[in-house]
Amino acid sequence: MIFHINYWRNPSGKAPVEKYIDEIDNKDERAELLSALKGIQEYGTDTIGVEFRQIEGKLWELKIRAYGNQHRIFYVVLKGNEMVLLHAYLKKTPKTPVKEIQTAKQRMKQLMEVKQ
Repeated sequence: MIFHINYWRNPSGKAPVEKYIDEIDNKDERAELLSALKGIQEYGTDTIGVEFRQIEGKLWELKIRAYGNQHRIFYVVLKGNEMVLLHAYLKKTPKTPVKEIQTAKQRMKQLMEVKQ
């Protein structure tokens, strides 16, 4: 399945995932992350270098490794093929921190309320 990617935006219009990507210091690492997202739009789940993992219900996670770092981006898929990127963080521990999942769930809840 090929996806159309959008960024979740808070009420003031800011997109935290977009900010996360923009703040990556290494421009090559940032480019690699953006390239992976572009690949998802073109090749969907067949994109090389990206793992997809279901967290809970409609909440999923992208696993993208770039320059020795493990980037994680939580997302939800809405009607059709719209992928909304909710929350991103740099993975530093073996287990996903609960607060990261809670942030993504909260944003997903807000998104679903608006979309209904």
